[in-house]
Amino acid sequence: MSASRVGPPTDRTRIGWWAFVLALAVIAGFVAYSFVGMAVLGVFGYYATRPICRRLADRIDSDGIAAGITVLLVVVPILLLVAYAGFNVFQQVQGAVGASGSGAFGGVVDLSMVPAEQRGTVRTLLQNPAQIVSQPQQMAQSVVTVGAQAFGAVAGGIVLVGLALTLSFFLLQNDDRLGGGLEALFGGRDTVAYAYAAAVDEDLESVFFGNLLFVLTMAVIATIAYGATDLLAPAGLGVPMVLVLGVLTGVASLIPVVVGKVIYLPVVAYLGVQALRTGSGGAIAFVVGALVGYFLVLDILPQTFIQPYITGRQLDMLVLMFAYILGPILWGWYGFFLLPIVFIAILELVRIVLPELVRGDRLTPTVSLGEGVGTDPRSARDDVPAGGTTDADEDDDPAGAD
Repeated sequence: MSASRVGPPTDRTRIGWWAFVLALAVIAGFVAYSFVGMAVLGVFGYYATRPICRRLADRIDSDGIAAGITVLLVVVPILLLVAYAGFNVFQQVQGAVGASGSGAFGGVVDLSMVPAEQRGTVRTLLQNPAQIVSQPQQMAQSVVTVGAQAFGAVAGGIVLVGLALTLSFFLLQNDDRLGGGLEALFGGRDTVAYAYAAAVDEDLESVFFGNLLFVLTMAVIATIAYGATDLLAPAGLGVPMVLVLGVLTGVASLIPVVVGKVIYLPVVAYLGVQALRTGSGGAIAFVVGALVGYFLVLDILPQTFIQPYITGRQLDMLVLMFAYILGPILWGWYGFFLLPIVFIAILELVRIVLPELVRGDRLTPTVSLGEGVGTDPRSARDDVPAGGTTDADEDDDPAGAD
């Protein structure tokens, strides 16, 4: 009886399986949507560090160890540096706001995260701590509520970053196996689906890894520039938070055309205010010289030489500018990573699939439109190791048995 059940699937069976696949796809889409920030941050970490991990894997001969070293020595220090810069900026803004506030602590502490109905109570407590004695229960309740909310926000951020790092590590460790699985799913390397996936994969690596190198390069250059300004500045002039401003300039330089203007122009304005207070002509001339130097080093140099050399070999960075600017506006902080991914997916669809669909021609795994814009899917396909096997897989089956 068992032999009679073996055979080609009936239409009803196929419909049932497709319905099951569709249901699971909807669930998976909902989960991805619920944790989209963690997912895109992990994907960014993977593509931004994959070339480094592969270089290490060639020397260490272990994907797991190479992925762990990449995450611990590259991704984590970068996140800590960005967190340090953000914390210092928050402190400076908070101090500036507090300088105009009233009371001993009321103008210094940021109460924006406190619910409106409790904000007045907390502000009163900070301005008049003696009320703790007269209203101990109400004050204790407010302190516990604010503390729980602050702890929840910090814990949530730590969990999100931790899960993103874990996702990056998983992708770095298993990218060969995942690539082999997609190759088998798509039916081989000569299929249109595989060519499209390979082109998107190569574009994402080119953009995100190039962006990481460019940000680090510009952060170092900007830090040196601000440090030199602070060292050579006349008496009464100085650049605060040199390291923080350097990191922020590196991040801002990621946006084409904008480059470091959003950081170095406020720095020049700050120096200009200091120069006007001193009333010295030499100080004003120094500020003008600093502006010219920043324009050459932090604006012309990256746009003319550094950015095209590092990040501009495949995609027009001027076009990506819209993705980087509109992404955060559309989706929030994670839109900075998500919209470039969506843009690349659309771009490769237009280049490889859409022209033949519109004309009604047979689909082929070749570029039909915009050959010089993105990745050549054939070269991207040839760069991927065949079969997606790893060294460990080859050791387990030295004879190549089926």
